[in-house]
Amino acid sequence: MFQNYFKQYTSAATLAFFRLAFGLMMLLSLIRFASYGWIDKFYIAPQFHFTYYGFEWVKPIGIYTYLIFIVCGIAALFVAIGYQYKWAVFSFFLSFTYIELMDKTTYLNHYYFITIVSLVLCFLPANCYFSIDAYKNEKIRFQTIPRWNTDILKVLLAIVYIYAGLAKLNSDWLLEAMPLKIWLPDNTKIPGLSYLMNQTWVHYAFSWIGAIYDLGIVFMMLNKRTRGFGFFLIVVFHLLTRILFPIGVFPYVMIISSLIFFEASLHKKILNFVAKLFSTSLFLFENGKEKVQSFDPSQQIKLSFLGLFMAFQLLFPFRYLCYPDELFWTEEGFRFSWRVMLMEKAGYTEFTVSDIKNNKSIQVNNTLFLTAFQEKQMSFQPDFILEYAHFLKKHYQKQGFENPEVHVASYVALNGRLSQKYIDPTINLAKENESFKHKTWILPFNDTIKGL
Repeated sequence: MFQNYFKQYTSAATLAFFRLAFGLMMLLSLIRFASYGWIDKFYIAPQFHFTYYGFEWVKPIGIYTYLIFIVCGIAALFVAIGYQYKWAVFSFFLSFTYIELMDKTTYLNHYYFITIVSLVLCFLPANCYFSIDAYKNEKIRFQTIPRWNTDILKVLLAIVYIYAGLAKLNSDWLLEAMPLKIWLPDNTKIPGLSYLMNQTWVHYAFSWIGAIYDLGIVFMMLNKRTRGFGFFLIVVFHLLTRILFPIGVFPYVMIISSLIFFEASLHKKILNFVAKLFSTSLFLFENGKEKVQSFDPSQQIKLSFLGLFMAFQLLFPFRYLCYPDELFWTEEGFRFSWRVMLMEKAGYTEFTVSDIKNNKSIQVNNTLFLTAFQEKQMSFQPDFILEYAHFLKKHYQKQGFENPEVHVASYVALNGRLSQKYIDPTINLAKENESFKHKTWILPFNDTIKGL
């Protein structure tokens, strides 16, 4: 069956369109990010950055952080036009991933999506059609490519949608309309929508329609008869979410990426339109050549890696099943699992640093070390709290505290529930270490959320 699948071919125009669209979207996103002053605000100005476990060495490099963004932007442009593609897409993957890892305070699902897509693009012949590379080198110019080169991108999109839909099948979302019941009334300044946004039935309708949409949209896009209407729903859904919520460029990324489900004839029309803007055509690339799937050792290694990578993408979001207690409460296994906008958490976290031997104690003013955004995120995420506690330990050691202990008074409210104590205040967090093990110092959740 697999051998027959690898003998199927498709137009290279589809992958070329995706390369062009992806590269341009990333370039515009980076320009937008820089124009808002966010490079300085999020990466240079803060004196402390929250890191990912195992990637503590990835940090901003002061004013030279701008260089990372410049490299990333140039790489995105080269990916779009297909110039030195292999180096460009690999450079984009490295630089964008480095940016993403510099501070987990800015974690967003779509940043992770961009990272994994750019990694996969490193292995695809996205420059064999309508690219400067293929224009200059006839040997890499092909009209058709193995079908799996475009299907793998469709699978990544399908994982995002379907896993996001599965995550919505929980009692808070479906039976309590949470957290939309909290968020939607905030949109009272939208003309004509403010009344609806305050109606309870609208909160439930949005919750249920959102779940059904996420679970079904991929299947609509795979079916030729429903594809047009499916794309209409994608545009409406993502534009509406863009209006209602501050979720950056994610809606546009998903809208443009979803075009990959269409027939190659559409991609050729779009590419032909772009070609005419530069007084050229697609004629050169319609050469009838087929990029035959090879199974030499290097190709087998590549296919094996991509197979393992996709298996990882399918399984990794379910790692939360290895942890006890409520996922939304502990957040152990929450990130990188396509759980998009499922909870509203608010926390209050006060740290006390003590020097028992010298009978000294101080209550920490978090604003001395963290930005308002960092403090907000830290206040309800256990790994943030632990990392910050270790930072405080080191800081106060330098201030003369001998073997400082760090304790925390923490209260968190989840999806409209009353606030409850979050972290065991008797635990000295300075002695706790980050790991993949369950954090036993997180106090139990005093409620039950049923579902996936």
